[in-house]
Amino acid sequence: MLSEPTMEKLKALKLDAVAAAWVEQQRDPKYAALAFDERLGLLVDAEWLARENRRLKRSLSEAKLRLTQACIEDLDSGARRGLDRAVVQQLATCRWVAEHHAVVVTGATGTGKTYVACALAQHACRRGYRAVYRRATRLYDELRLAHADGTHGRALARLAKIDVLVIDDFALTPLDERERHDVLEVLEDRVGNRATVITSQVPPKLWHPLIGDPAIADAILDRVVHVAHKIDLKGPSRRKEPSEQEPG
Repeated sequence: MLSEPTMEKLKALKLDAVAAAWVEQQRDPKYAALAFDERLGLLVDAEWLARENRRLKRSLSEAKLRLTQACIEDLDSGARRGLDRAVVQQLATCRWVAEHHAVVVTGATGTGKTYVACALAQHACRRGYRAVYRRATRLYDELRLAHADGTHGRALARLAKIDVLVIDDFALTPLDERERHDVLEVLEDRVGNRATVITSQVPPKLWHPLIGDPAIADAILDRVVHVAHKIDLKGPSRRKEPSEQEPG
């Protein structure tokens, strides 16, 4: 058994997982047959796993995903759904995050847009990226308050640092002047720099009148939507068919 001073040093170094794993090795006779480097490797693995779990927990807490249990492995793909398995496999690589692409998910109410968006964000967190989920209306409210208290610039800067920003239910209602300018600023910061997921009940070709300003609408469509990975979900509402709902 490690001496008490050694255990205290491990804890002071924040190597609690190593300490716990070593105690477990001492209690279980099967570890005695292992070579030193094998036992050391198991201790390192225990610490690495503990830190990864803590990092993921922090990332998911920061992300504030609407559907916390959504995961890409549980996505129901198929032609009937409008979600191609090859597309899911491609997005699962997170190359779209590394290359700062956008994903636009459209479909009628209940087809699973939010689930897909949260699953993509959750998977990005598991791969070491930071994500944040916001309903569009909540995002507008936060930026409106930031305008009022003089923190607008800092609010935009925080969003610009997030690897994956999910904007859920975009263009559900017409945008006012401030909202469309805020959306453009948020997306301007992200084009070529960070990845974005946008969900909407309205297909992008119908966004112009909802955004309201032709120039801003063109900027959003040209810089984000036209070069995005597009998913158009189909089928009946999954909220009305419990047996068809994805887990979570």
